[in-house]
Amino acid sequence: MTVGLVLVIVVALVFDFTNGFHDAANSIATVVGTRVLSPRVAVAWAAFFNFVAFLLFGTKVAATIAKGVVEPGVLTIGVVFAGLVGAIGWNLITFWLGLPTSSSHALVGGIAGAAVARAGGHVLLEDGLRKIGVFIVLSPLIGLALALSVAITIMWIFHRVRRVERLNTGFRRGQLLSAAMFSLGHGANDAQKTMGVILAVLIATGHVAKTAGVPLWVVLAAHSAIGLGTLTGGWRIVKTMGSKITRLQPVGGMAAESAAAAALFFTSAAGIPVSTTHTITGAIVGVGSTQRLSAVRWGVAGRVVWAWILTIPGAFLIAWAVSLAVRAVA
Repeated sequence: MTVGLVLVIVVALVFDFTNGFHDAANSIATVVGTRVLSPRVAVAWAAFFNFVAFLLFGTKVAATIAKGVVEPGVLTIGVVFAGLVGAIGWNLITFWLGLPTSSSHALVGGIAGAAVARAGGHVLLEDGLRKIGVFIVLSPLIGLALALSVAITIMWIFHRVRRVERLNTGFRRGQLLSAAMFSLGHGANDAQKTMGVILAVLIATGHVAKTAGVPLWVVLAAHSAIGLGTLTGGWRIVKTMGSKITRLQPVGGMAAESAAAAALFFTSAAGIPVSTTHTITGAIVGVGSTQRLSAVRWGVAGRVVWAWILTIPGAFLIAWAVSLAVRAVA
């Protein structure tokens, strides 16, 4: 491997690491917000299941990222490097602001911006971007609808239980399982995006065939990076997700995590790169809405939505500028 290729792979794994600590809130916010686990134990729990996700899921999402966003031929080492820097930059900005945005869409925006700066808008693949765009809208709505349904079902089944404390005690144990399921879904969908970037650059440099799948060492490296990133936590975002949007009890936490996990299992199996952030946030709002609409802090939710809207163009612009700079000096 050339020095440039090794550098890009390292930067891709750095992105995966930032994805892990930025999106740690997705995996642990509800279980921390309901005080089922302490923050340190929760991140270790999430990191473990983020890592082992590769044992249960394929790499269809990786293939979508590698071959479905821009023309594979334009993905040179410089373009991929600029795209990753754009995604990392956006992750760091929103992490500092405590906003739970999508690392997935930051990566898509970064790769698209770098590619357009290098070769023009015609290299964007409309079908792949349309599918990603549709699920920007659908993933929070699916999470909301599923969580609302699960929460209402739980309330109907246990409506005779008068002591909420007793009910929550039982669901505290159940939330350990639902948190593990969501972490599996997070690792399955998010780690694959970095695999897709590395696969794309390996294809572009001729190290693997165009029809090749993701090498095992890439799978292990990506899951290790996202797991280590999760271990570092993301406490600013955890606070937003776990308590600022709505106050969660273990019953609601389990409903939100189970619903979001189900959505992620489906999309990962179908090869659709979705935002775990959008999915779990929609689920949390859905659970909060079962109490009363005023239980959701809509002002906080509105700021989160604005951050979602700006993610792809924000990462696009950062990567576009970096790509022009790389092109000027290369």
